[in-house]
Amino acid sequence: MANEQALEQLETKTYRVQGLTCTNCAAKFEQNVKALPGVKEAKVNFGAAKLTVWGEATIEELEQAGAFERLKIREERERITRREPFWKKKENWNILASAVLLLIGIAADTADGGILAVAMYLAVIVIGGYSLFSTGLRNLARLQFDMNTLMTIAILGAAAIGEWQEGAVVVILFAISEALERYSMDQARRSIASLMEMAPAEAIIRRGAEEMTVPVEDVRVGDVMIVRPGGKIALDGVVVNGASTVNEAAITGESMPSEKTVGDSVFAGTLNGEGFLEVKVTKRTDETTLAKMIDLIEEAQAERAPSQAFIDRFARYYTPFIIIFALFIAIVPPLWMGGAWLDWVYRGLAVLVIGCPCALVISTPVAIVTAIGNAARRGVLIKGGVYLEQIGRLRAVAFDKTGTLTKGKPAVTDIIVYEGKRERLLAVAAAIEKRSQHPLASAVVRQAKEEGVSFLDVPVDEFQSLTGQGVKAVVGNETYYIGSPSLFVDMLGRLPDEVEQRIAAFRQEGKTVMAIGTASRLLGLIAAADQLRSSASDTIKAMQRLGVKEVAMVTGDHEQTAQAIGHQAGVSDIRAGLLPEQKLAAIRELKQRYGMTAMVGDGVNDAPALAAADVGVAMGGAGTDTALETADVVLMADDLRQLPYTIRLGSRTLAIIKQNIAFALGLKVLALIAAVPGWLTLWLAVFADMGATLLVTLNSMRLLRVKE
Repeated sequence: MANEQALEQLETKTYRVQGLTCTNCAAKFEQNVKALPGVKEAKVNFGAAKLTVWGEATIEELEQAGAFERLKIREERERITRREPFWKKKENWNILASAVLLLIGIAADTADGGILAVAMYLAVIVIGGYSLFSTGLRNLARLQFDMNTLMTIAILGAAAIGEWQEGAVVVILFAISEALERYSMDQARRSIASLMEMAPAEAIIRRGAEEMTVPVEDVRVGDVMIVRPGGKIALDGVVVNGASTVNEAAITGESMPSEKTVGDSVFAGTLNGEGFLEVKVTKRTDETTLAKMIDLIEEAQAERAPSQAFIDRFARYYTPFIIIFALFIAIVPPLWMGGAWLDWVYRGLAVLVIGCPCALVISTPVAIVTAIGNAARRGVLIKGGVYLEQIGRLRAVAFDKTGTLTKGKPAVTDIIVYEGKRERLLAVAAAIEKRSQHPLASAVVRQAKEEGVSFLDVPVDEFQSLTGQGVKAVVGNETYYIGSPSLFVDMLGRLPDEVEQRIAAFRQEGKTVMAIGTASRLLGLIAAADQLRSSASDTIKAMQRLGVKEVAMVTGDHEQTAQAIGHQAGVSDIRAGLLPEQKLAAIRELKQRYGMTAMVGDGVNDAPALAAADVGVAMGGAGTDTALETADVVLMADDLRQLPYTIRLGSRTLAIIKQNIAFALGLKVLALIAAVPGWLTLWLAVFADMGATLLVTLNSMRLLRVKE
């Protein structure tokens, strides 16, 4: 605790790391940075390729600490304005030159070129393996046996026994594999990099009568930001003037533009349409919804999934076993079986090379990085590999009702008129309800607007709220009441049987009934309901096809409404009238009966149930800080259709992790078996080891293709 407090007082700086392709390399780099004089603590996030330093260190010192892997360090917020093409990088030109020299050497060897062939092979080894040798020899001097050290020993050993061609081939294979590995890991991380580049670096700000273009870091909360047609929105804010459509795909994954007018929220990184907007800035650049998403995603990529933790534990025992096995291969046959020393030492070196656990260790994190990045681009925020794996194993899902299976906004479904005209009844009701803040009142006002009923000019006086019953007001010279039917029972006595039957029928359908009238007569009934989301039924069917065995609805609403909504949605287990502690008990029961269980809610209410579930899923995270902070998974677009996609992504991720582990171990087992009779050459060992690493990386990138 004291150590954490001491770190909080130190200067903390975060950097981006380019060229980080191996978890073992990340761990070594972290140790090297910790050893720097001005550094008190350091942490490397392999998935996000980030370095956090507590203390003081220059970029030159950090790059020196990562020189063993030729790592490049840049400021966290530094933008990459131009990406150098893959084949224009210096190290890749070295590979190309080495490949040409190798072909010349092979041609000379075929023509009995002798010295020329050896010279070409030596040139390949020097040009293609220079950086490898500089790192490998330095590690060898420190007795640090990593892949670079083992490769250096193997190549120099091949040259020492006259296997020049094999040494050159090993250099080329190793260099190509490392270049492809860097490229594939960069591609896996591109999802997050693309999010970082969504928000512009500058914003047009109006201060007083002057408009100016300033860096987003210099924009203050309360400034008015000018967003021209077709421009990107630089910071979160609220529209204070203008109207437009905004493409919010960067945040929500929803490609359909969203209508924006005065009072509506907009987010950094989203794209303005044809309108002109003036936006009052509400959050600084490091506090925007986009910035929070990126931070949470990168934190998620740093967390180890259960399968990754298992692999890391396995590797701790696997690596010493390989070293002992290689030593056994190199020593036992010459000492006790009369074998040739050079032959068996060569086989031992091949075993060491193939035994490197790089492919095995990277098999899980690269899949997690890719999947979380893909989800983020589609508007789904998954807060860690552990939740991604649990989503893939879901067997039960519980939904809250209001705002989750339903739209969360009641709408008028029926208007029954007993006296007077329908238009007059709706106009009076809307004129009175316009003064109320109740959701049902808003539904009446919206209905009047949709039908084109004129109600704004209806005179309303003496408006009064009747707590728990409704409202009353004077319209013209008469006092009107709108509220629960029980209000009219109190005023009029018993309601007619036909009216009672109608009210009962509405309630059976899950509708809320409002009565409107005067103190002496009932004029009509207005029924409203929180409508089911159009995607709810299809979402539930899709989840069931993906292996979810039980779909439940847990709600505090009354039984009749819950049953009506539940049956429309296709929910098999409907639990209504539940208090928070009863919802918690329901989640625990589902977990006990079915296993892995998710709770889907709005991220604000039902906190105990969301916390008790294996995976808590919040709806509508865009602009909702509570949802971003509390849930394990956030559906940014408030769209249920993202849920089956997320389950499918989790399931595919689990399958690909298993495939990766099988590939990594299977290739090594085959190669180790081939080593004993001498079939495993050094170049074949390199090909098998680096091939396995590339295979698991490329296989993981298939997760980028998982779509909604």
